[in-house]
Order: sequence, then C-alpha cells, then structure tokens
Amino acid sequence: MSHDSHRYDLRVYYEDTDMAGIVYYANYLKFIERARSEWVEGLGIDQGRLRDEHGVVFVVRRVEADYLAPARYGDHLTVTTRVADDTGVRLTLDQQVACGDRVLFRALVTIVILGETGMPTRLPDSLRDLML
Repeated sequence: MSHDSHRYDLRVYYEDTDMAGIVYYANYLKFIERARSEWVEGLGIDQGRLRDEHGVVFVVRRVEADYLAPARYGDHLTVTTRVADDTGVRLTLDQQVACGDRVLFRALVTIVILGETGMPTRLPDSLRDLML
C-alpha cells in the first residue's frame, strides 16, 4: 500500500469563524471533506460516474477528531490526507490541518464503500490501484 499524501491548501475566511475570529469547530470537518474530494478527483475518479457505472459510493462511517490549536481568520491552512489502512471495503484516512509547521487538527476518518443495495462492498480493483 502506498502511503503518499495529498495536500490541499485553503485560506480561512470570515464565514469560517466564530465571534472571536477562531475557526468554528464543525468547519474543520468541511475542510477535510473538501480535501478528500480533491484527492479523489485528482486521482481521476469522478464520484458521480463511480456511482452510475460501478454502483458504489464512499460513505463516512466514523471520525475521530482531535482539536489541537485554533486556526484564525486569514490563516493559510494545508490539509494533508494519507491512507492509513485499507481492508478492501473500508479505508481509514489520516487527515491533518496545519498552519505552517503547526498541526491544528487531526482526524482519523473511516470510509466504507457501499454498493447499490446499500451494503458494504469491495472497492473495484482498478480504483483500489489508483487510491493505494
């Protein structure tokens, strides 16, 4: 399994913050979701076509999140995504949000692959080769 990581850069806008100018906690989940989407798209995987042609979708099953330090309005952040584990029907992704060298947020995200019936299924080998 390859452990190459994907980087996604973003800037904190006013809409991302609370009244104190600190990133609202739920927005970190949005940041890591965007990073996962960019990672998959960057691999050449169209999730709509994946559903239509292969009958499979990615679904978040679990998120273990650690808020380590606050991000603030105007910060430039980098979300790093790396495959930590793979069982064929489940991927565990290690995602970190950093400002410079300082990690602000870390999450282990468990993604399951569901088939047309809504039951877990194996990721097609052609896609698995791209992702791992």
